[in-house]
Amino acid sequence: MRKVVHKLFWMWDFDKEEKWLNEMAAKGLALISVGYFRYEFEDCVPGEYKICSEFLGNRFSGVESAKYIEFLEETGAEHVGTFSNWVYFRKKTSEESFQLFSDYSSRIQYLTRIIRFIALLGGLNLYMGCFNLFLFFYHNLYGNLIGTINLLIGAICMIGMTRLIRKRKKLKTEQQIFE
Repeated sequence: MRKVVHKLFWMWDFDKEEKWLNEMAAKGLALISVGYFRYEFEDCVPGEYKICSEFLGNRFSGVESAKYIEFLEETGAEHVGTFSNWVYFRKKTSEESFQLFSDYSSRIQYLTRIIRFIALLGGLNLYMGCFNLFLFFYHNLYGNLIGTINLLIGAICMIGMTRLIRKRKKLKTEQQIFE
């Protein structure tokens, strides 16, 4: 039986999303497809799969992404789907452990990649919000609502970016302790 669940996760809550997907797998629902706030599951043996996701960002071109996905599939991971710059994999739990980032430096680099993307997205929205409000106030052109929405999106992105920066700082501290 297939089940579709619509759920929103912010980009900086990727770990919560992954945890939720693994909880669904533990309940016997294996991820088979992803889309806009849409997750499709099918019945499986509870706990049969471990789910991992990764933000590729601008790191990979189309060819490099395909090679990277192929490389992970050669390790036994199954490519479940791609949504925007995110790729989703699942692997049977009976095989060796499945983790995309196994050391501190790779996790720190991963967080940095996401932080840069969110900074770009948030910065563009803040700029466009200010520009639209400038047009509205000084030239009586429409743009008040659009400018306000851009500023709100930019502010939300900055809040999420701050959370990831804190997480990265904590990882850097742990890395120094354990080295």
